[in-house]
Amino acid sequence: MTQITASAETLPLFADFSAVIDRALDALVAAGSLPGGLPRGGVTCEPPREAAHGDLSTNAAMVLAKPAGTNPRALAALLVAELEQEPRVVSAEIAGPGFINLRLTGAAWLGELRLIASEGGDYGRSTMGGGRMVNVEYVSANPTGPMHMGHCRGAVVGDALAALLAFAGHRVTKEYYVNDAGGQVDVLARSVHLRYREALGEAVGDVPEGLYPGDYLVPLGQALAAEFGAAYAAAAEAEWLPLFRKRAVAAMMDMIRADLARLGIHHDLFSSEAELQAAGKPEAAEAWLRAHDLVYDGVLEAPKGKTLEDWEAVELPLFRSTKFGDDQDRPIKKSDGSWTYFGADLAYHFQKAETADAMVDIWGADHAGTVKRIKAAVAALTSADGATPKPFEIKLVQMVQLLKGGQPFKMSKRSGNFVTLADVVEMTSKDVVRFTMLTRKPDAQMDFDFDKVVEASKDNPVFYVQYAHARICSTLRKAAEEGLAPSGDHLALLGDEELALIKLAAQFPRIIESAAVAREPHRIAFFLNDLAGGFHAYWNLGNDRADKRFIVGHNPELTAARLFLATQIGQVVKNGLALLGVEAAEEL
Repeated sequence: MTQITASAETLPLFADFSAVIDRALDALVAAGSLPGGLPRGGVTCEPPREAAHGDLSTNAAMVLAKPAGTNPRALAALLVAELEQEPRVVSAEIAGPGFINLRLTGAAWLGELRLIASEGGDYGRSTMGGGRMVNVEYVSANPTGPMHMGHCRGAVVGDALAALLAFAGHRVTKEYYVNDAGGQVDVLARSVHLRYREALGEAVGDVPEGLYPGDYLVPLGQALAAEFGAAYAAAAEAEWLPLFRKRAVAAMMDMIRADLARLGIHHDLFSSEAELQAAGKPEAAEAWLRAHDLVYDGVLEAPKGKTLEDWEAVELPLFRSTKFGDDQDRPIKKSDGSWTYFGADLAYHFQKAETADAMVDIWGADHAGTVKRIKAAVAALTSADGATPKPFEIKLVQMVQLLKGGQPFKMSKRSGNFVTLADVVEMTSKDVVRFTMLTRKPDAQMDFDFDKVVEASKDNPVFYVQYAHARICSTLRKAAEEGLAPSGDHLALLGDEELALIKLAAQFPRIIESAAVAREPHRIAFFLNDLAGGFHAYWNLGNDRADKRFIVGHNPELTAARLFLATQIGQVVKNGLALLGVEAAEEL
């Protein structure tokens, strides 16, 4: 379980100016110019869309004018008069229908640079989450084989989201739900039994249709043959199936943990579907729902296209999912009395909700059809007796198309019919895979080109960001060799180009909070790409002008200030990469 620590006393600049705006509004309330008690949740403090418009922008007058019964520009004029009293504000101007743009002193931005230096690895850390427990469930692949690229993107998104939420002040449980109670694990056990017989010397021929063909099951078959000899070779399935199923699932989970570890992914909790059912959790969930009139015995409508001749109406326990926005009520049991996938998932989320304040599931896009019903179930299970339902979100992750040189690429060393995650990491690296998986929104299709992701060019975002950090480290090493060191004593020597870079870096804390609220860790990758772009642009100034280089031989004070700037930009890059589970390279 990830723990949180308190942030430093000094607020990051955007949070600090949010407080400044809040105090200005308090002053208007105290003066009788603004009614008290107006909700301020929609008031923002963020960069204006156009840098030429200023440093900060607030919509306070736009948000509060209507409930205050006044005109937005009139309220903005009152607010501008208050904000202009802030020493760090150079000017406050009304734009458009009532937005307020602020220009700040250079000293305000230099103060942010010093804050980065003082907070170091904690810069950007937030207490926004208030220690609330969030359960993030991700991967949850069936334990039937090694991890493949179909699981990779969701694994990275979930792991980065967990790190982001912890950094933003939540307590986080990273959970993997082991689907070890369905028919697929019986198929796995039969596949292992085939390999077991093969290890005993039987010629099994081609793997029959319907069994798992991958060579990854061969070592397990050999281990079982060494342990049990021929005891189960000709035995009835009922004698060996439970044992082989248990051993196979355990072996597959060991393999899955090892594959995830290649990506630096380690879960806090593995929850077994089989154990969940053995503990009677589905029955408990059903009883709870029946007690609240949310499950009833009924008959489903015949599927479209079915006639009375080929459709048999069967009475089943149905969950009232239409009460929560679904298009039809859903069965939680099959006609044979076993649990439907939905019934088992419902019970699993019932269990999670016992300890979590909020839940996030990371699913493959192929499960989109079940989103509405499981959201309905969680809303029902967490809103007893008029309680507010616990926050629950499902993030869908699209598949990744593998390419090499722009052409579809397939390989299969041991899986039988798919590309393994281990193979992909071996061909590239953990950092390349993790960062690349976050360079697009999860619900957007992604191409993973083996040539492009290892390319040393500005078109490769992994390289582009890591190269920025490596350049900074190289500059600091070179400076140290010349007896030069970073110092914050002469920051006033920094000019507009340097301040622009600070303004980019200062976005990090607000990006952290907005990304955590939206449950979108890819925003960190986008931010890092922008920051790296700003750094490389500044670096390139020195290619043409010696006076714009970080090390200016004839001016040690300016050099020390620029080295201080470079150090803090490197710190922000490092902090962002750490959240994505990517190393901050010191040389490339």
